[in-house]
Amino acid sequence: MQRFKILVGSTLLILTVFLLTLSASKPNTTSPSNTKITTSRSQTASVDLIKLQQYRSRQQELRAALKEYFKNTILSGNLVGAGVSIVKGDSIVISEGFGKRNTNLNGKVDGETVFRLGSLSKGFAGVLAAEVENEGELDWSSKVVDYIPEFQLGNKENTSKITLADILSQTSGTPYHSYTNLIEAGLSLTDIAERFKDVTPISEPGSMYSYQNAMFALSGEMMRRATGKNIKTLLKNRLLNPLGMCSTSMDYETLLHTSNIAMPHVKWRSGWKERPLKDDYFNAVAAGGVSSSAHDMAKWMRFLLGHDPEVMNKSALQDVFNPFVEVGGHSKYYQRWPGHIKSYYGFGWRIHKFMEDDAINKKTIWHHGGSVNDYRNEIAIFPESDLGICVLMNCHSKIASTVIPDLYKIVKEIYGQSAPQIVLNSGAKMDISL
Repeated sequence: MQRFKILVGSTLLILTVFLLTLSASKPNTTSPSNTKITTSRSQTASVDLIKLQQYRSRQQELRAALKEYFKNTILSGNLVGAGVSIVKGDSIVISEGFGKRNTNLNGKVDGETVFRLGSLSKGFAGVLAAEVENEGELDWSSKVVDYIPEFQLGNKENTSKITLADILSQTSGTPYHSYTNLIEAGLSLTDIAERFKDVTPISEPGSMYSYQNAMFALSGEMMRRATGKNIKTLLKNRLLNPLGMCSTSMDYETLLHTSNIAMPHVKWRSGWKERPLKDDYFNAVAAGGVSSSAHDMAKWMRFLLGHDPEVMNKSALQDVFNPFVEVGGHSKYYQRWPGHIKSYYGFGWRIHKFMEDDAINKKTIWHHGGSVNDYRNEIAIFPESDLGICVLMNCHSKIASTVIPDLYKIVKEIYGQSAPQIVLNSGAKMDISL
């Protein structure tokens, strides 16, 4: 009996060893697959790291070039301070400050320093109007008089023709800069709207470009009466808050209590003299009442390039940049930019067509300049290049008329035709500005 137990035990042991040996000798069918996945992930990580290193290297080169550009401008006495932002696709490449916030103090401009935007505000109003129109609360063909009954320009027939599209595109038929003085005097839009009855139209509505502040600002009043909310609330709730534009404001009190602000300056003898903040244009936010920083303007440009579709439908946004009327002549500074062909006005934006030496087709710039309270600013979006450039200055600088093509040239020299961009596997937006 004992021998039988020993025999059975030995047999079981031999069988177990045999099975283990057989199992060990079988090929591991999952190993190659796992190895392949690991290798693929490793390669992807390696490629992403190389792209990031290239991105950082070019970003540093761009920053050095910008530093040199603005250093020379400041040393030549042509600038006090500037907030600069450059965006490519989802990436905020540069959100930086150069120079001083105040000539009498040591505070330097940085990406969060606030400037008054002046007429760059018109771009905000045009985009907001597109959002309101997209929601069905207004239409581009909505008549001004239907929302502001006290408004009158010319006779009743002429008044009945003027639409939201006309006032946003600067084609209402009003003489150049009509009642801008009333905006600067602080009158309410309701009061100003009533006074247009004393103005003689110079053209049929929608037919001729004539730049306005007061008439353009009535777009904000139309939106208020259509939605029941003022333009400040609409901008905050529908655009600024969703985009995280925390340093952007639209009132005088907020500006007064902002510690990181670039004060305005004027030329004084051989240097610059600080000027006080004014409270003008906050009664006409759509025309010139927005204040912001380089970093917030970078977020704004990224949105305008179509990279925040959850905030606003891209096709609705495109309405703003459709050329509505040609801006004639050749005397404007932007009409002397390299390769310029023609300029138009859309809804709060200038649209320029230009050619580059190495290009076959025409290219586009969505652009606007701004000036208020001795601030001077420029913004330009290059949709074909997925590129945005914005420069905010706390003085009237000589470089204002050329800073956009100057910086565009610098970007092209560093990046060539493929400007700076990193596409993350996760689809997340990048903000790795210096």
